[in-house]
Amino acid sequence: MADRTVVTHVLRRATFGPTAAEIDRAAGRSIADVVSGLVRPAGSDAGAQALPTNARDPILSLTAQASREDRQRARQEAREQVQELAAAWMRRMATASHQLVEKMVFFWHGHWATSAQKVRSPSFMLGQLTTFRRSGMGDFAALARAMVRDPALIVWLDGQRNTSRAPNENLARELMELFTLGIGAYGEPDVKQAARALTGWRIDRDSGGAVFVPGRHATGAKTILGTTADYDAETLVDLLVGQPAHAPFLAGRLWHRFASGQAPPADTVRRMTAAYGPGRDVGAMLTALLTDEAFLAARGQLVKQPVEWAVGAVRQLGIDAVVLARARNGLRAMGQVPLRPPSVGGWPSGPAWLTTSSLQARLRVAATLAGALPDRTADLLATGDGDSRLVALARVLAVDAWTDRTRRALTPAADRPRRLVTLALASPEYAVS
Repeated sequence: MADRTVVTHVLRRATFGPTAAEIDRAAGRSIADVVSGLVRPAGSDAGAQALPTNARDPILSLTAQASREDRQRARQEAREQVQELAAAWMRRMATASHQLVEKMVFFWHGHWATSAQKVRSPSFMLGQLTTFRRSGMGDFAALARAMVRDPALIVWLDGQRNTSRAPNENLARELMELFTLGIGAYGEPDVKQAARALTGWRIDRDSGGAVFVPGRHATGAKTILGTTADYDAETLVDLLVGQPAHAPFLAGRLWHRFASGQAPPADTVRRMTAAYGPGRDVGAMLTALLTDEAFLAARGQLVKQPVEWAVGAVRQLGIDAVVLARARNGLRAMGQVPLRPPSVGGWPSGPAWLTTSSLQARLRVAATLAGALPDRTADLLATGDGDSRLVALARVLAVDAWTDRTRRALTPAADRPRRLVTLALASPEYAVS
């Protein structure tokens, strides 16, 4: 039987926010068993809400003859559909039973960071999320092959402009630097030749997908990372994921988002890399991470991203997930809105989320969430004396303990459950996991 504090730590990181009931169920099992259930959940996800599929994509429906007014209307309609998709996705984050699977969709969204601000097409953004959900826990090479053909990523990184006559290096550079290898594992000549390998793909508006046009592809030998072959998109991916730098790079990215903002221990990276193996099994690498002693000891070292913070609060407090749509403006003020990462590098991390302005926005969103607190949770937090109410609140929010400073701030609100929740959600103990 695992220590309850350790189990709580694992669930805080591997879900969007564990409920007290989920922690109770997990506390009677071993960590290995808990992690196995998170990484390889059984059956279908009964709690997951379907994401909206619109019959008509306003961006793909535009013709070359469309007027300026037609284009403006299409872009406005597309923005509304993207907002609807983002809101529905956050609701799914809150309701999904397979929490780690959905959290990995969010991880990959930050890793292969693609913004609807440039892509515009709601169907492209939905398609990318579907790819993350379908392939994000298996063979990374399969995911990467799908991504170099992903319409949203192609638009985002100008892949449709990458032709044999005019190679565009954007996708090739980010594929190596941000997605597979990391800085220092390649050179400028590798970028130029990789760009040639990625030529030939364009967006087909009729099918709504990416198609390969042989006449736009640069054939012939390409020397990349010291090897020479007639590389194309798929064989380039195979080359990159076979590099010694790849597995440690991905291990570091997972550690950074799930464990700590500090550098991972070398032994932990080696264990994660060994688990990843020649099959490039992301789920196995996650299992190695979540059961590693260094991870289990890394409490209080990770600042929650705004979306994780808001979705977690909804889950733990039993709030109807529809309230997340009302929190959109607050999340924007905090610096994070799904489907709109600020750059190809994704969102920042750590102390970047703890600025004075973000704290003010956090308080406003916390008040919105607390305003939707269900009566059953409010009644629970109104039982007993002030001390017992703070204990109950810590249990509900999966907080190990309140510091003396936070207790002093919370105590005057102990007889007002919604005010108490507002202050607790803005506390350092809840913001930092």
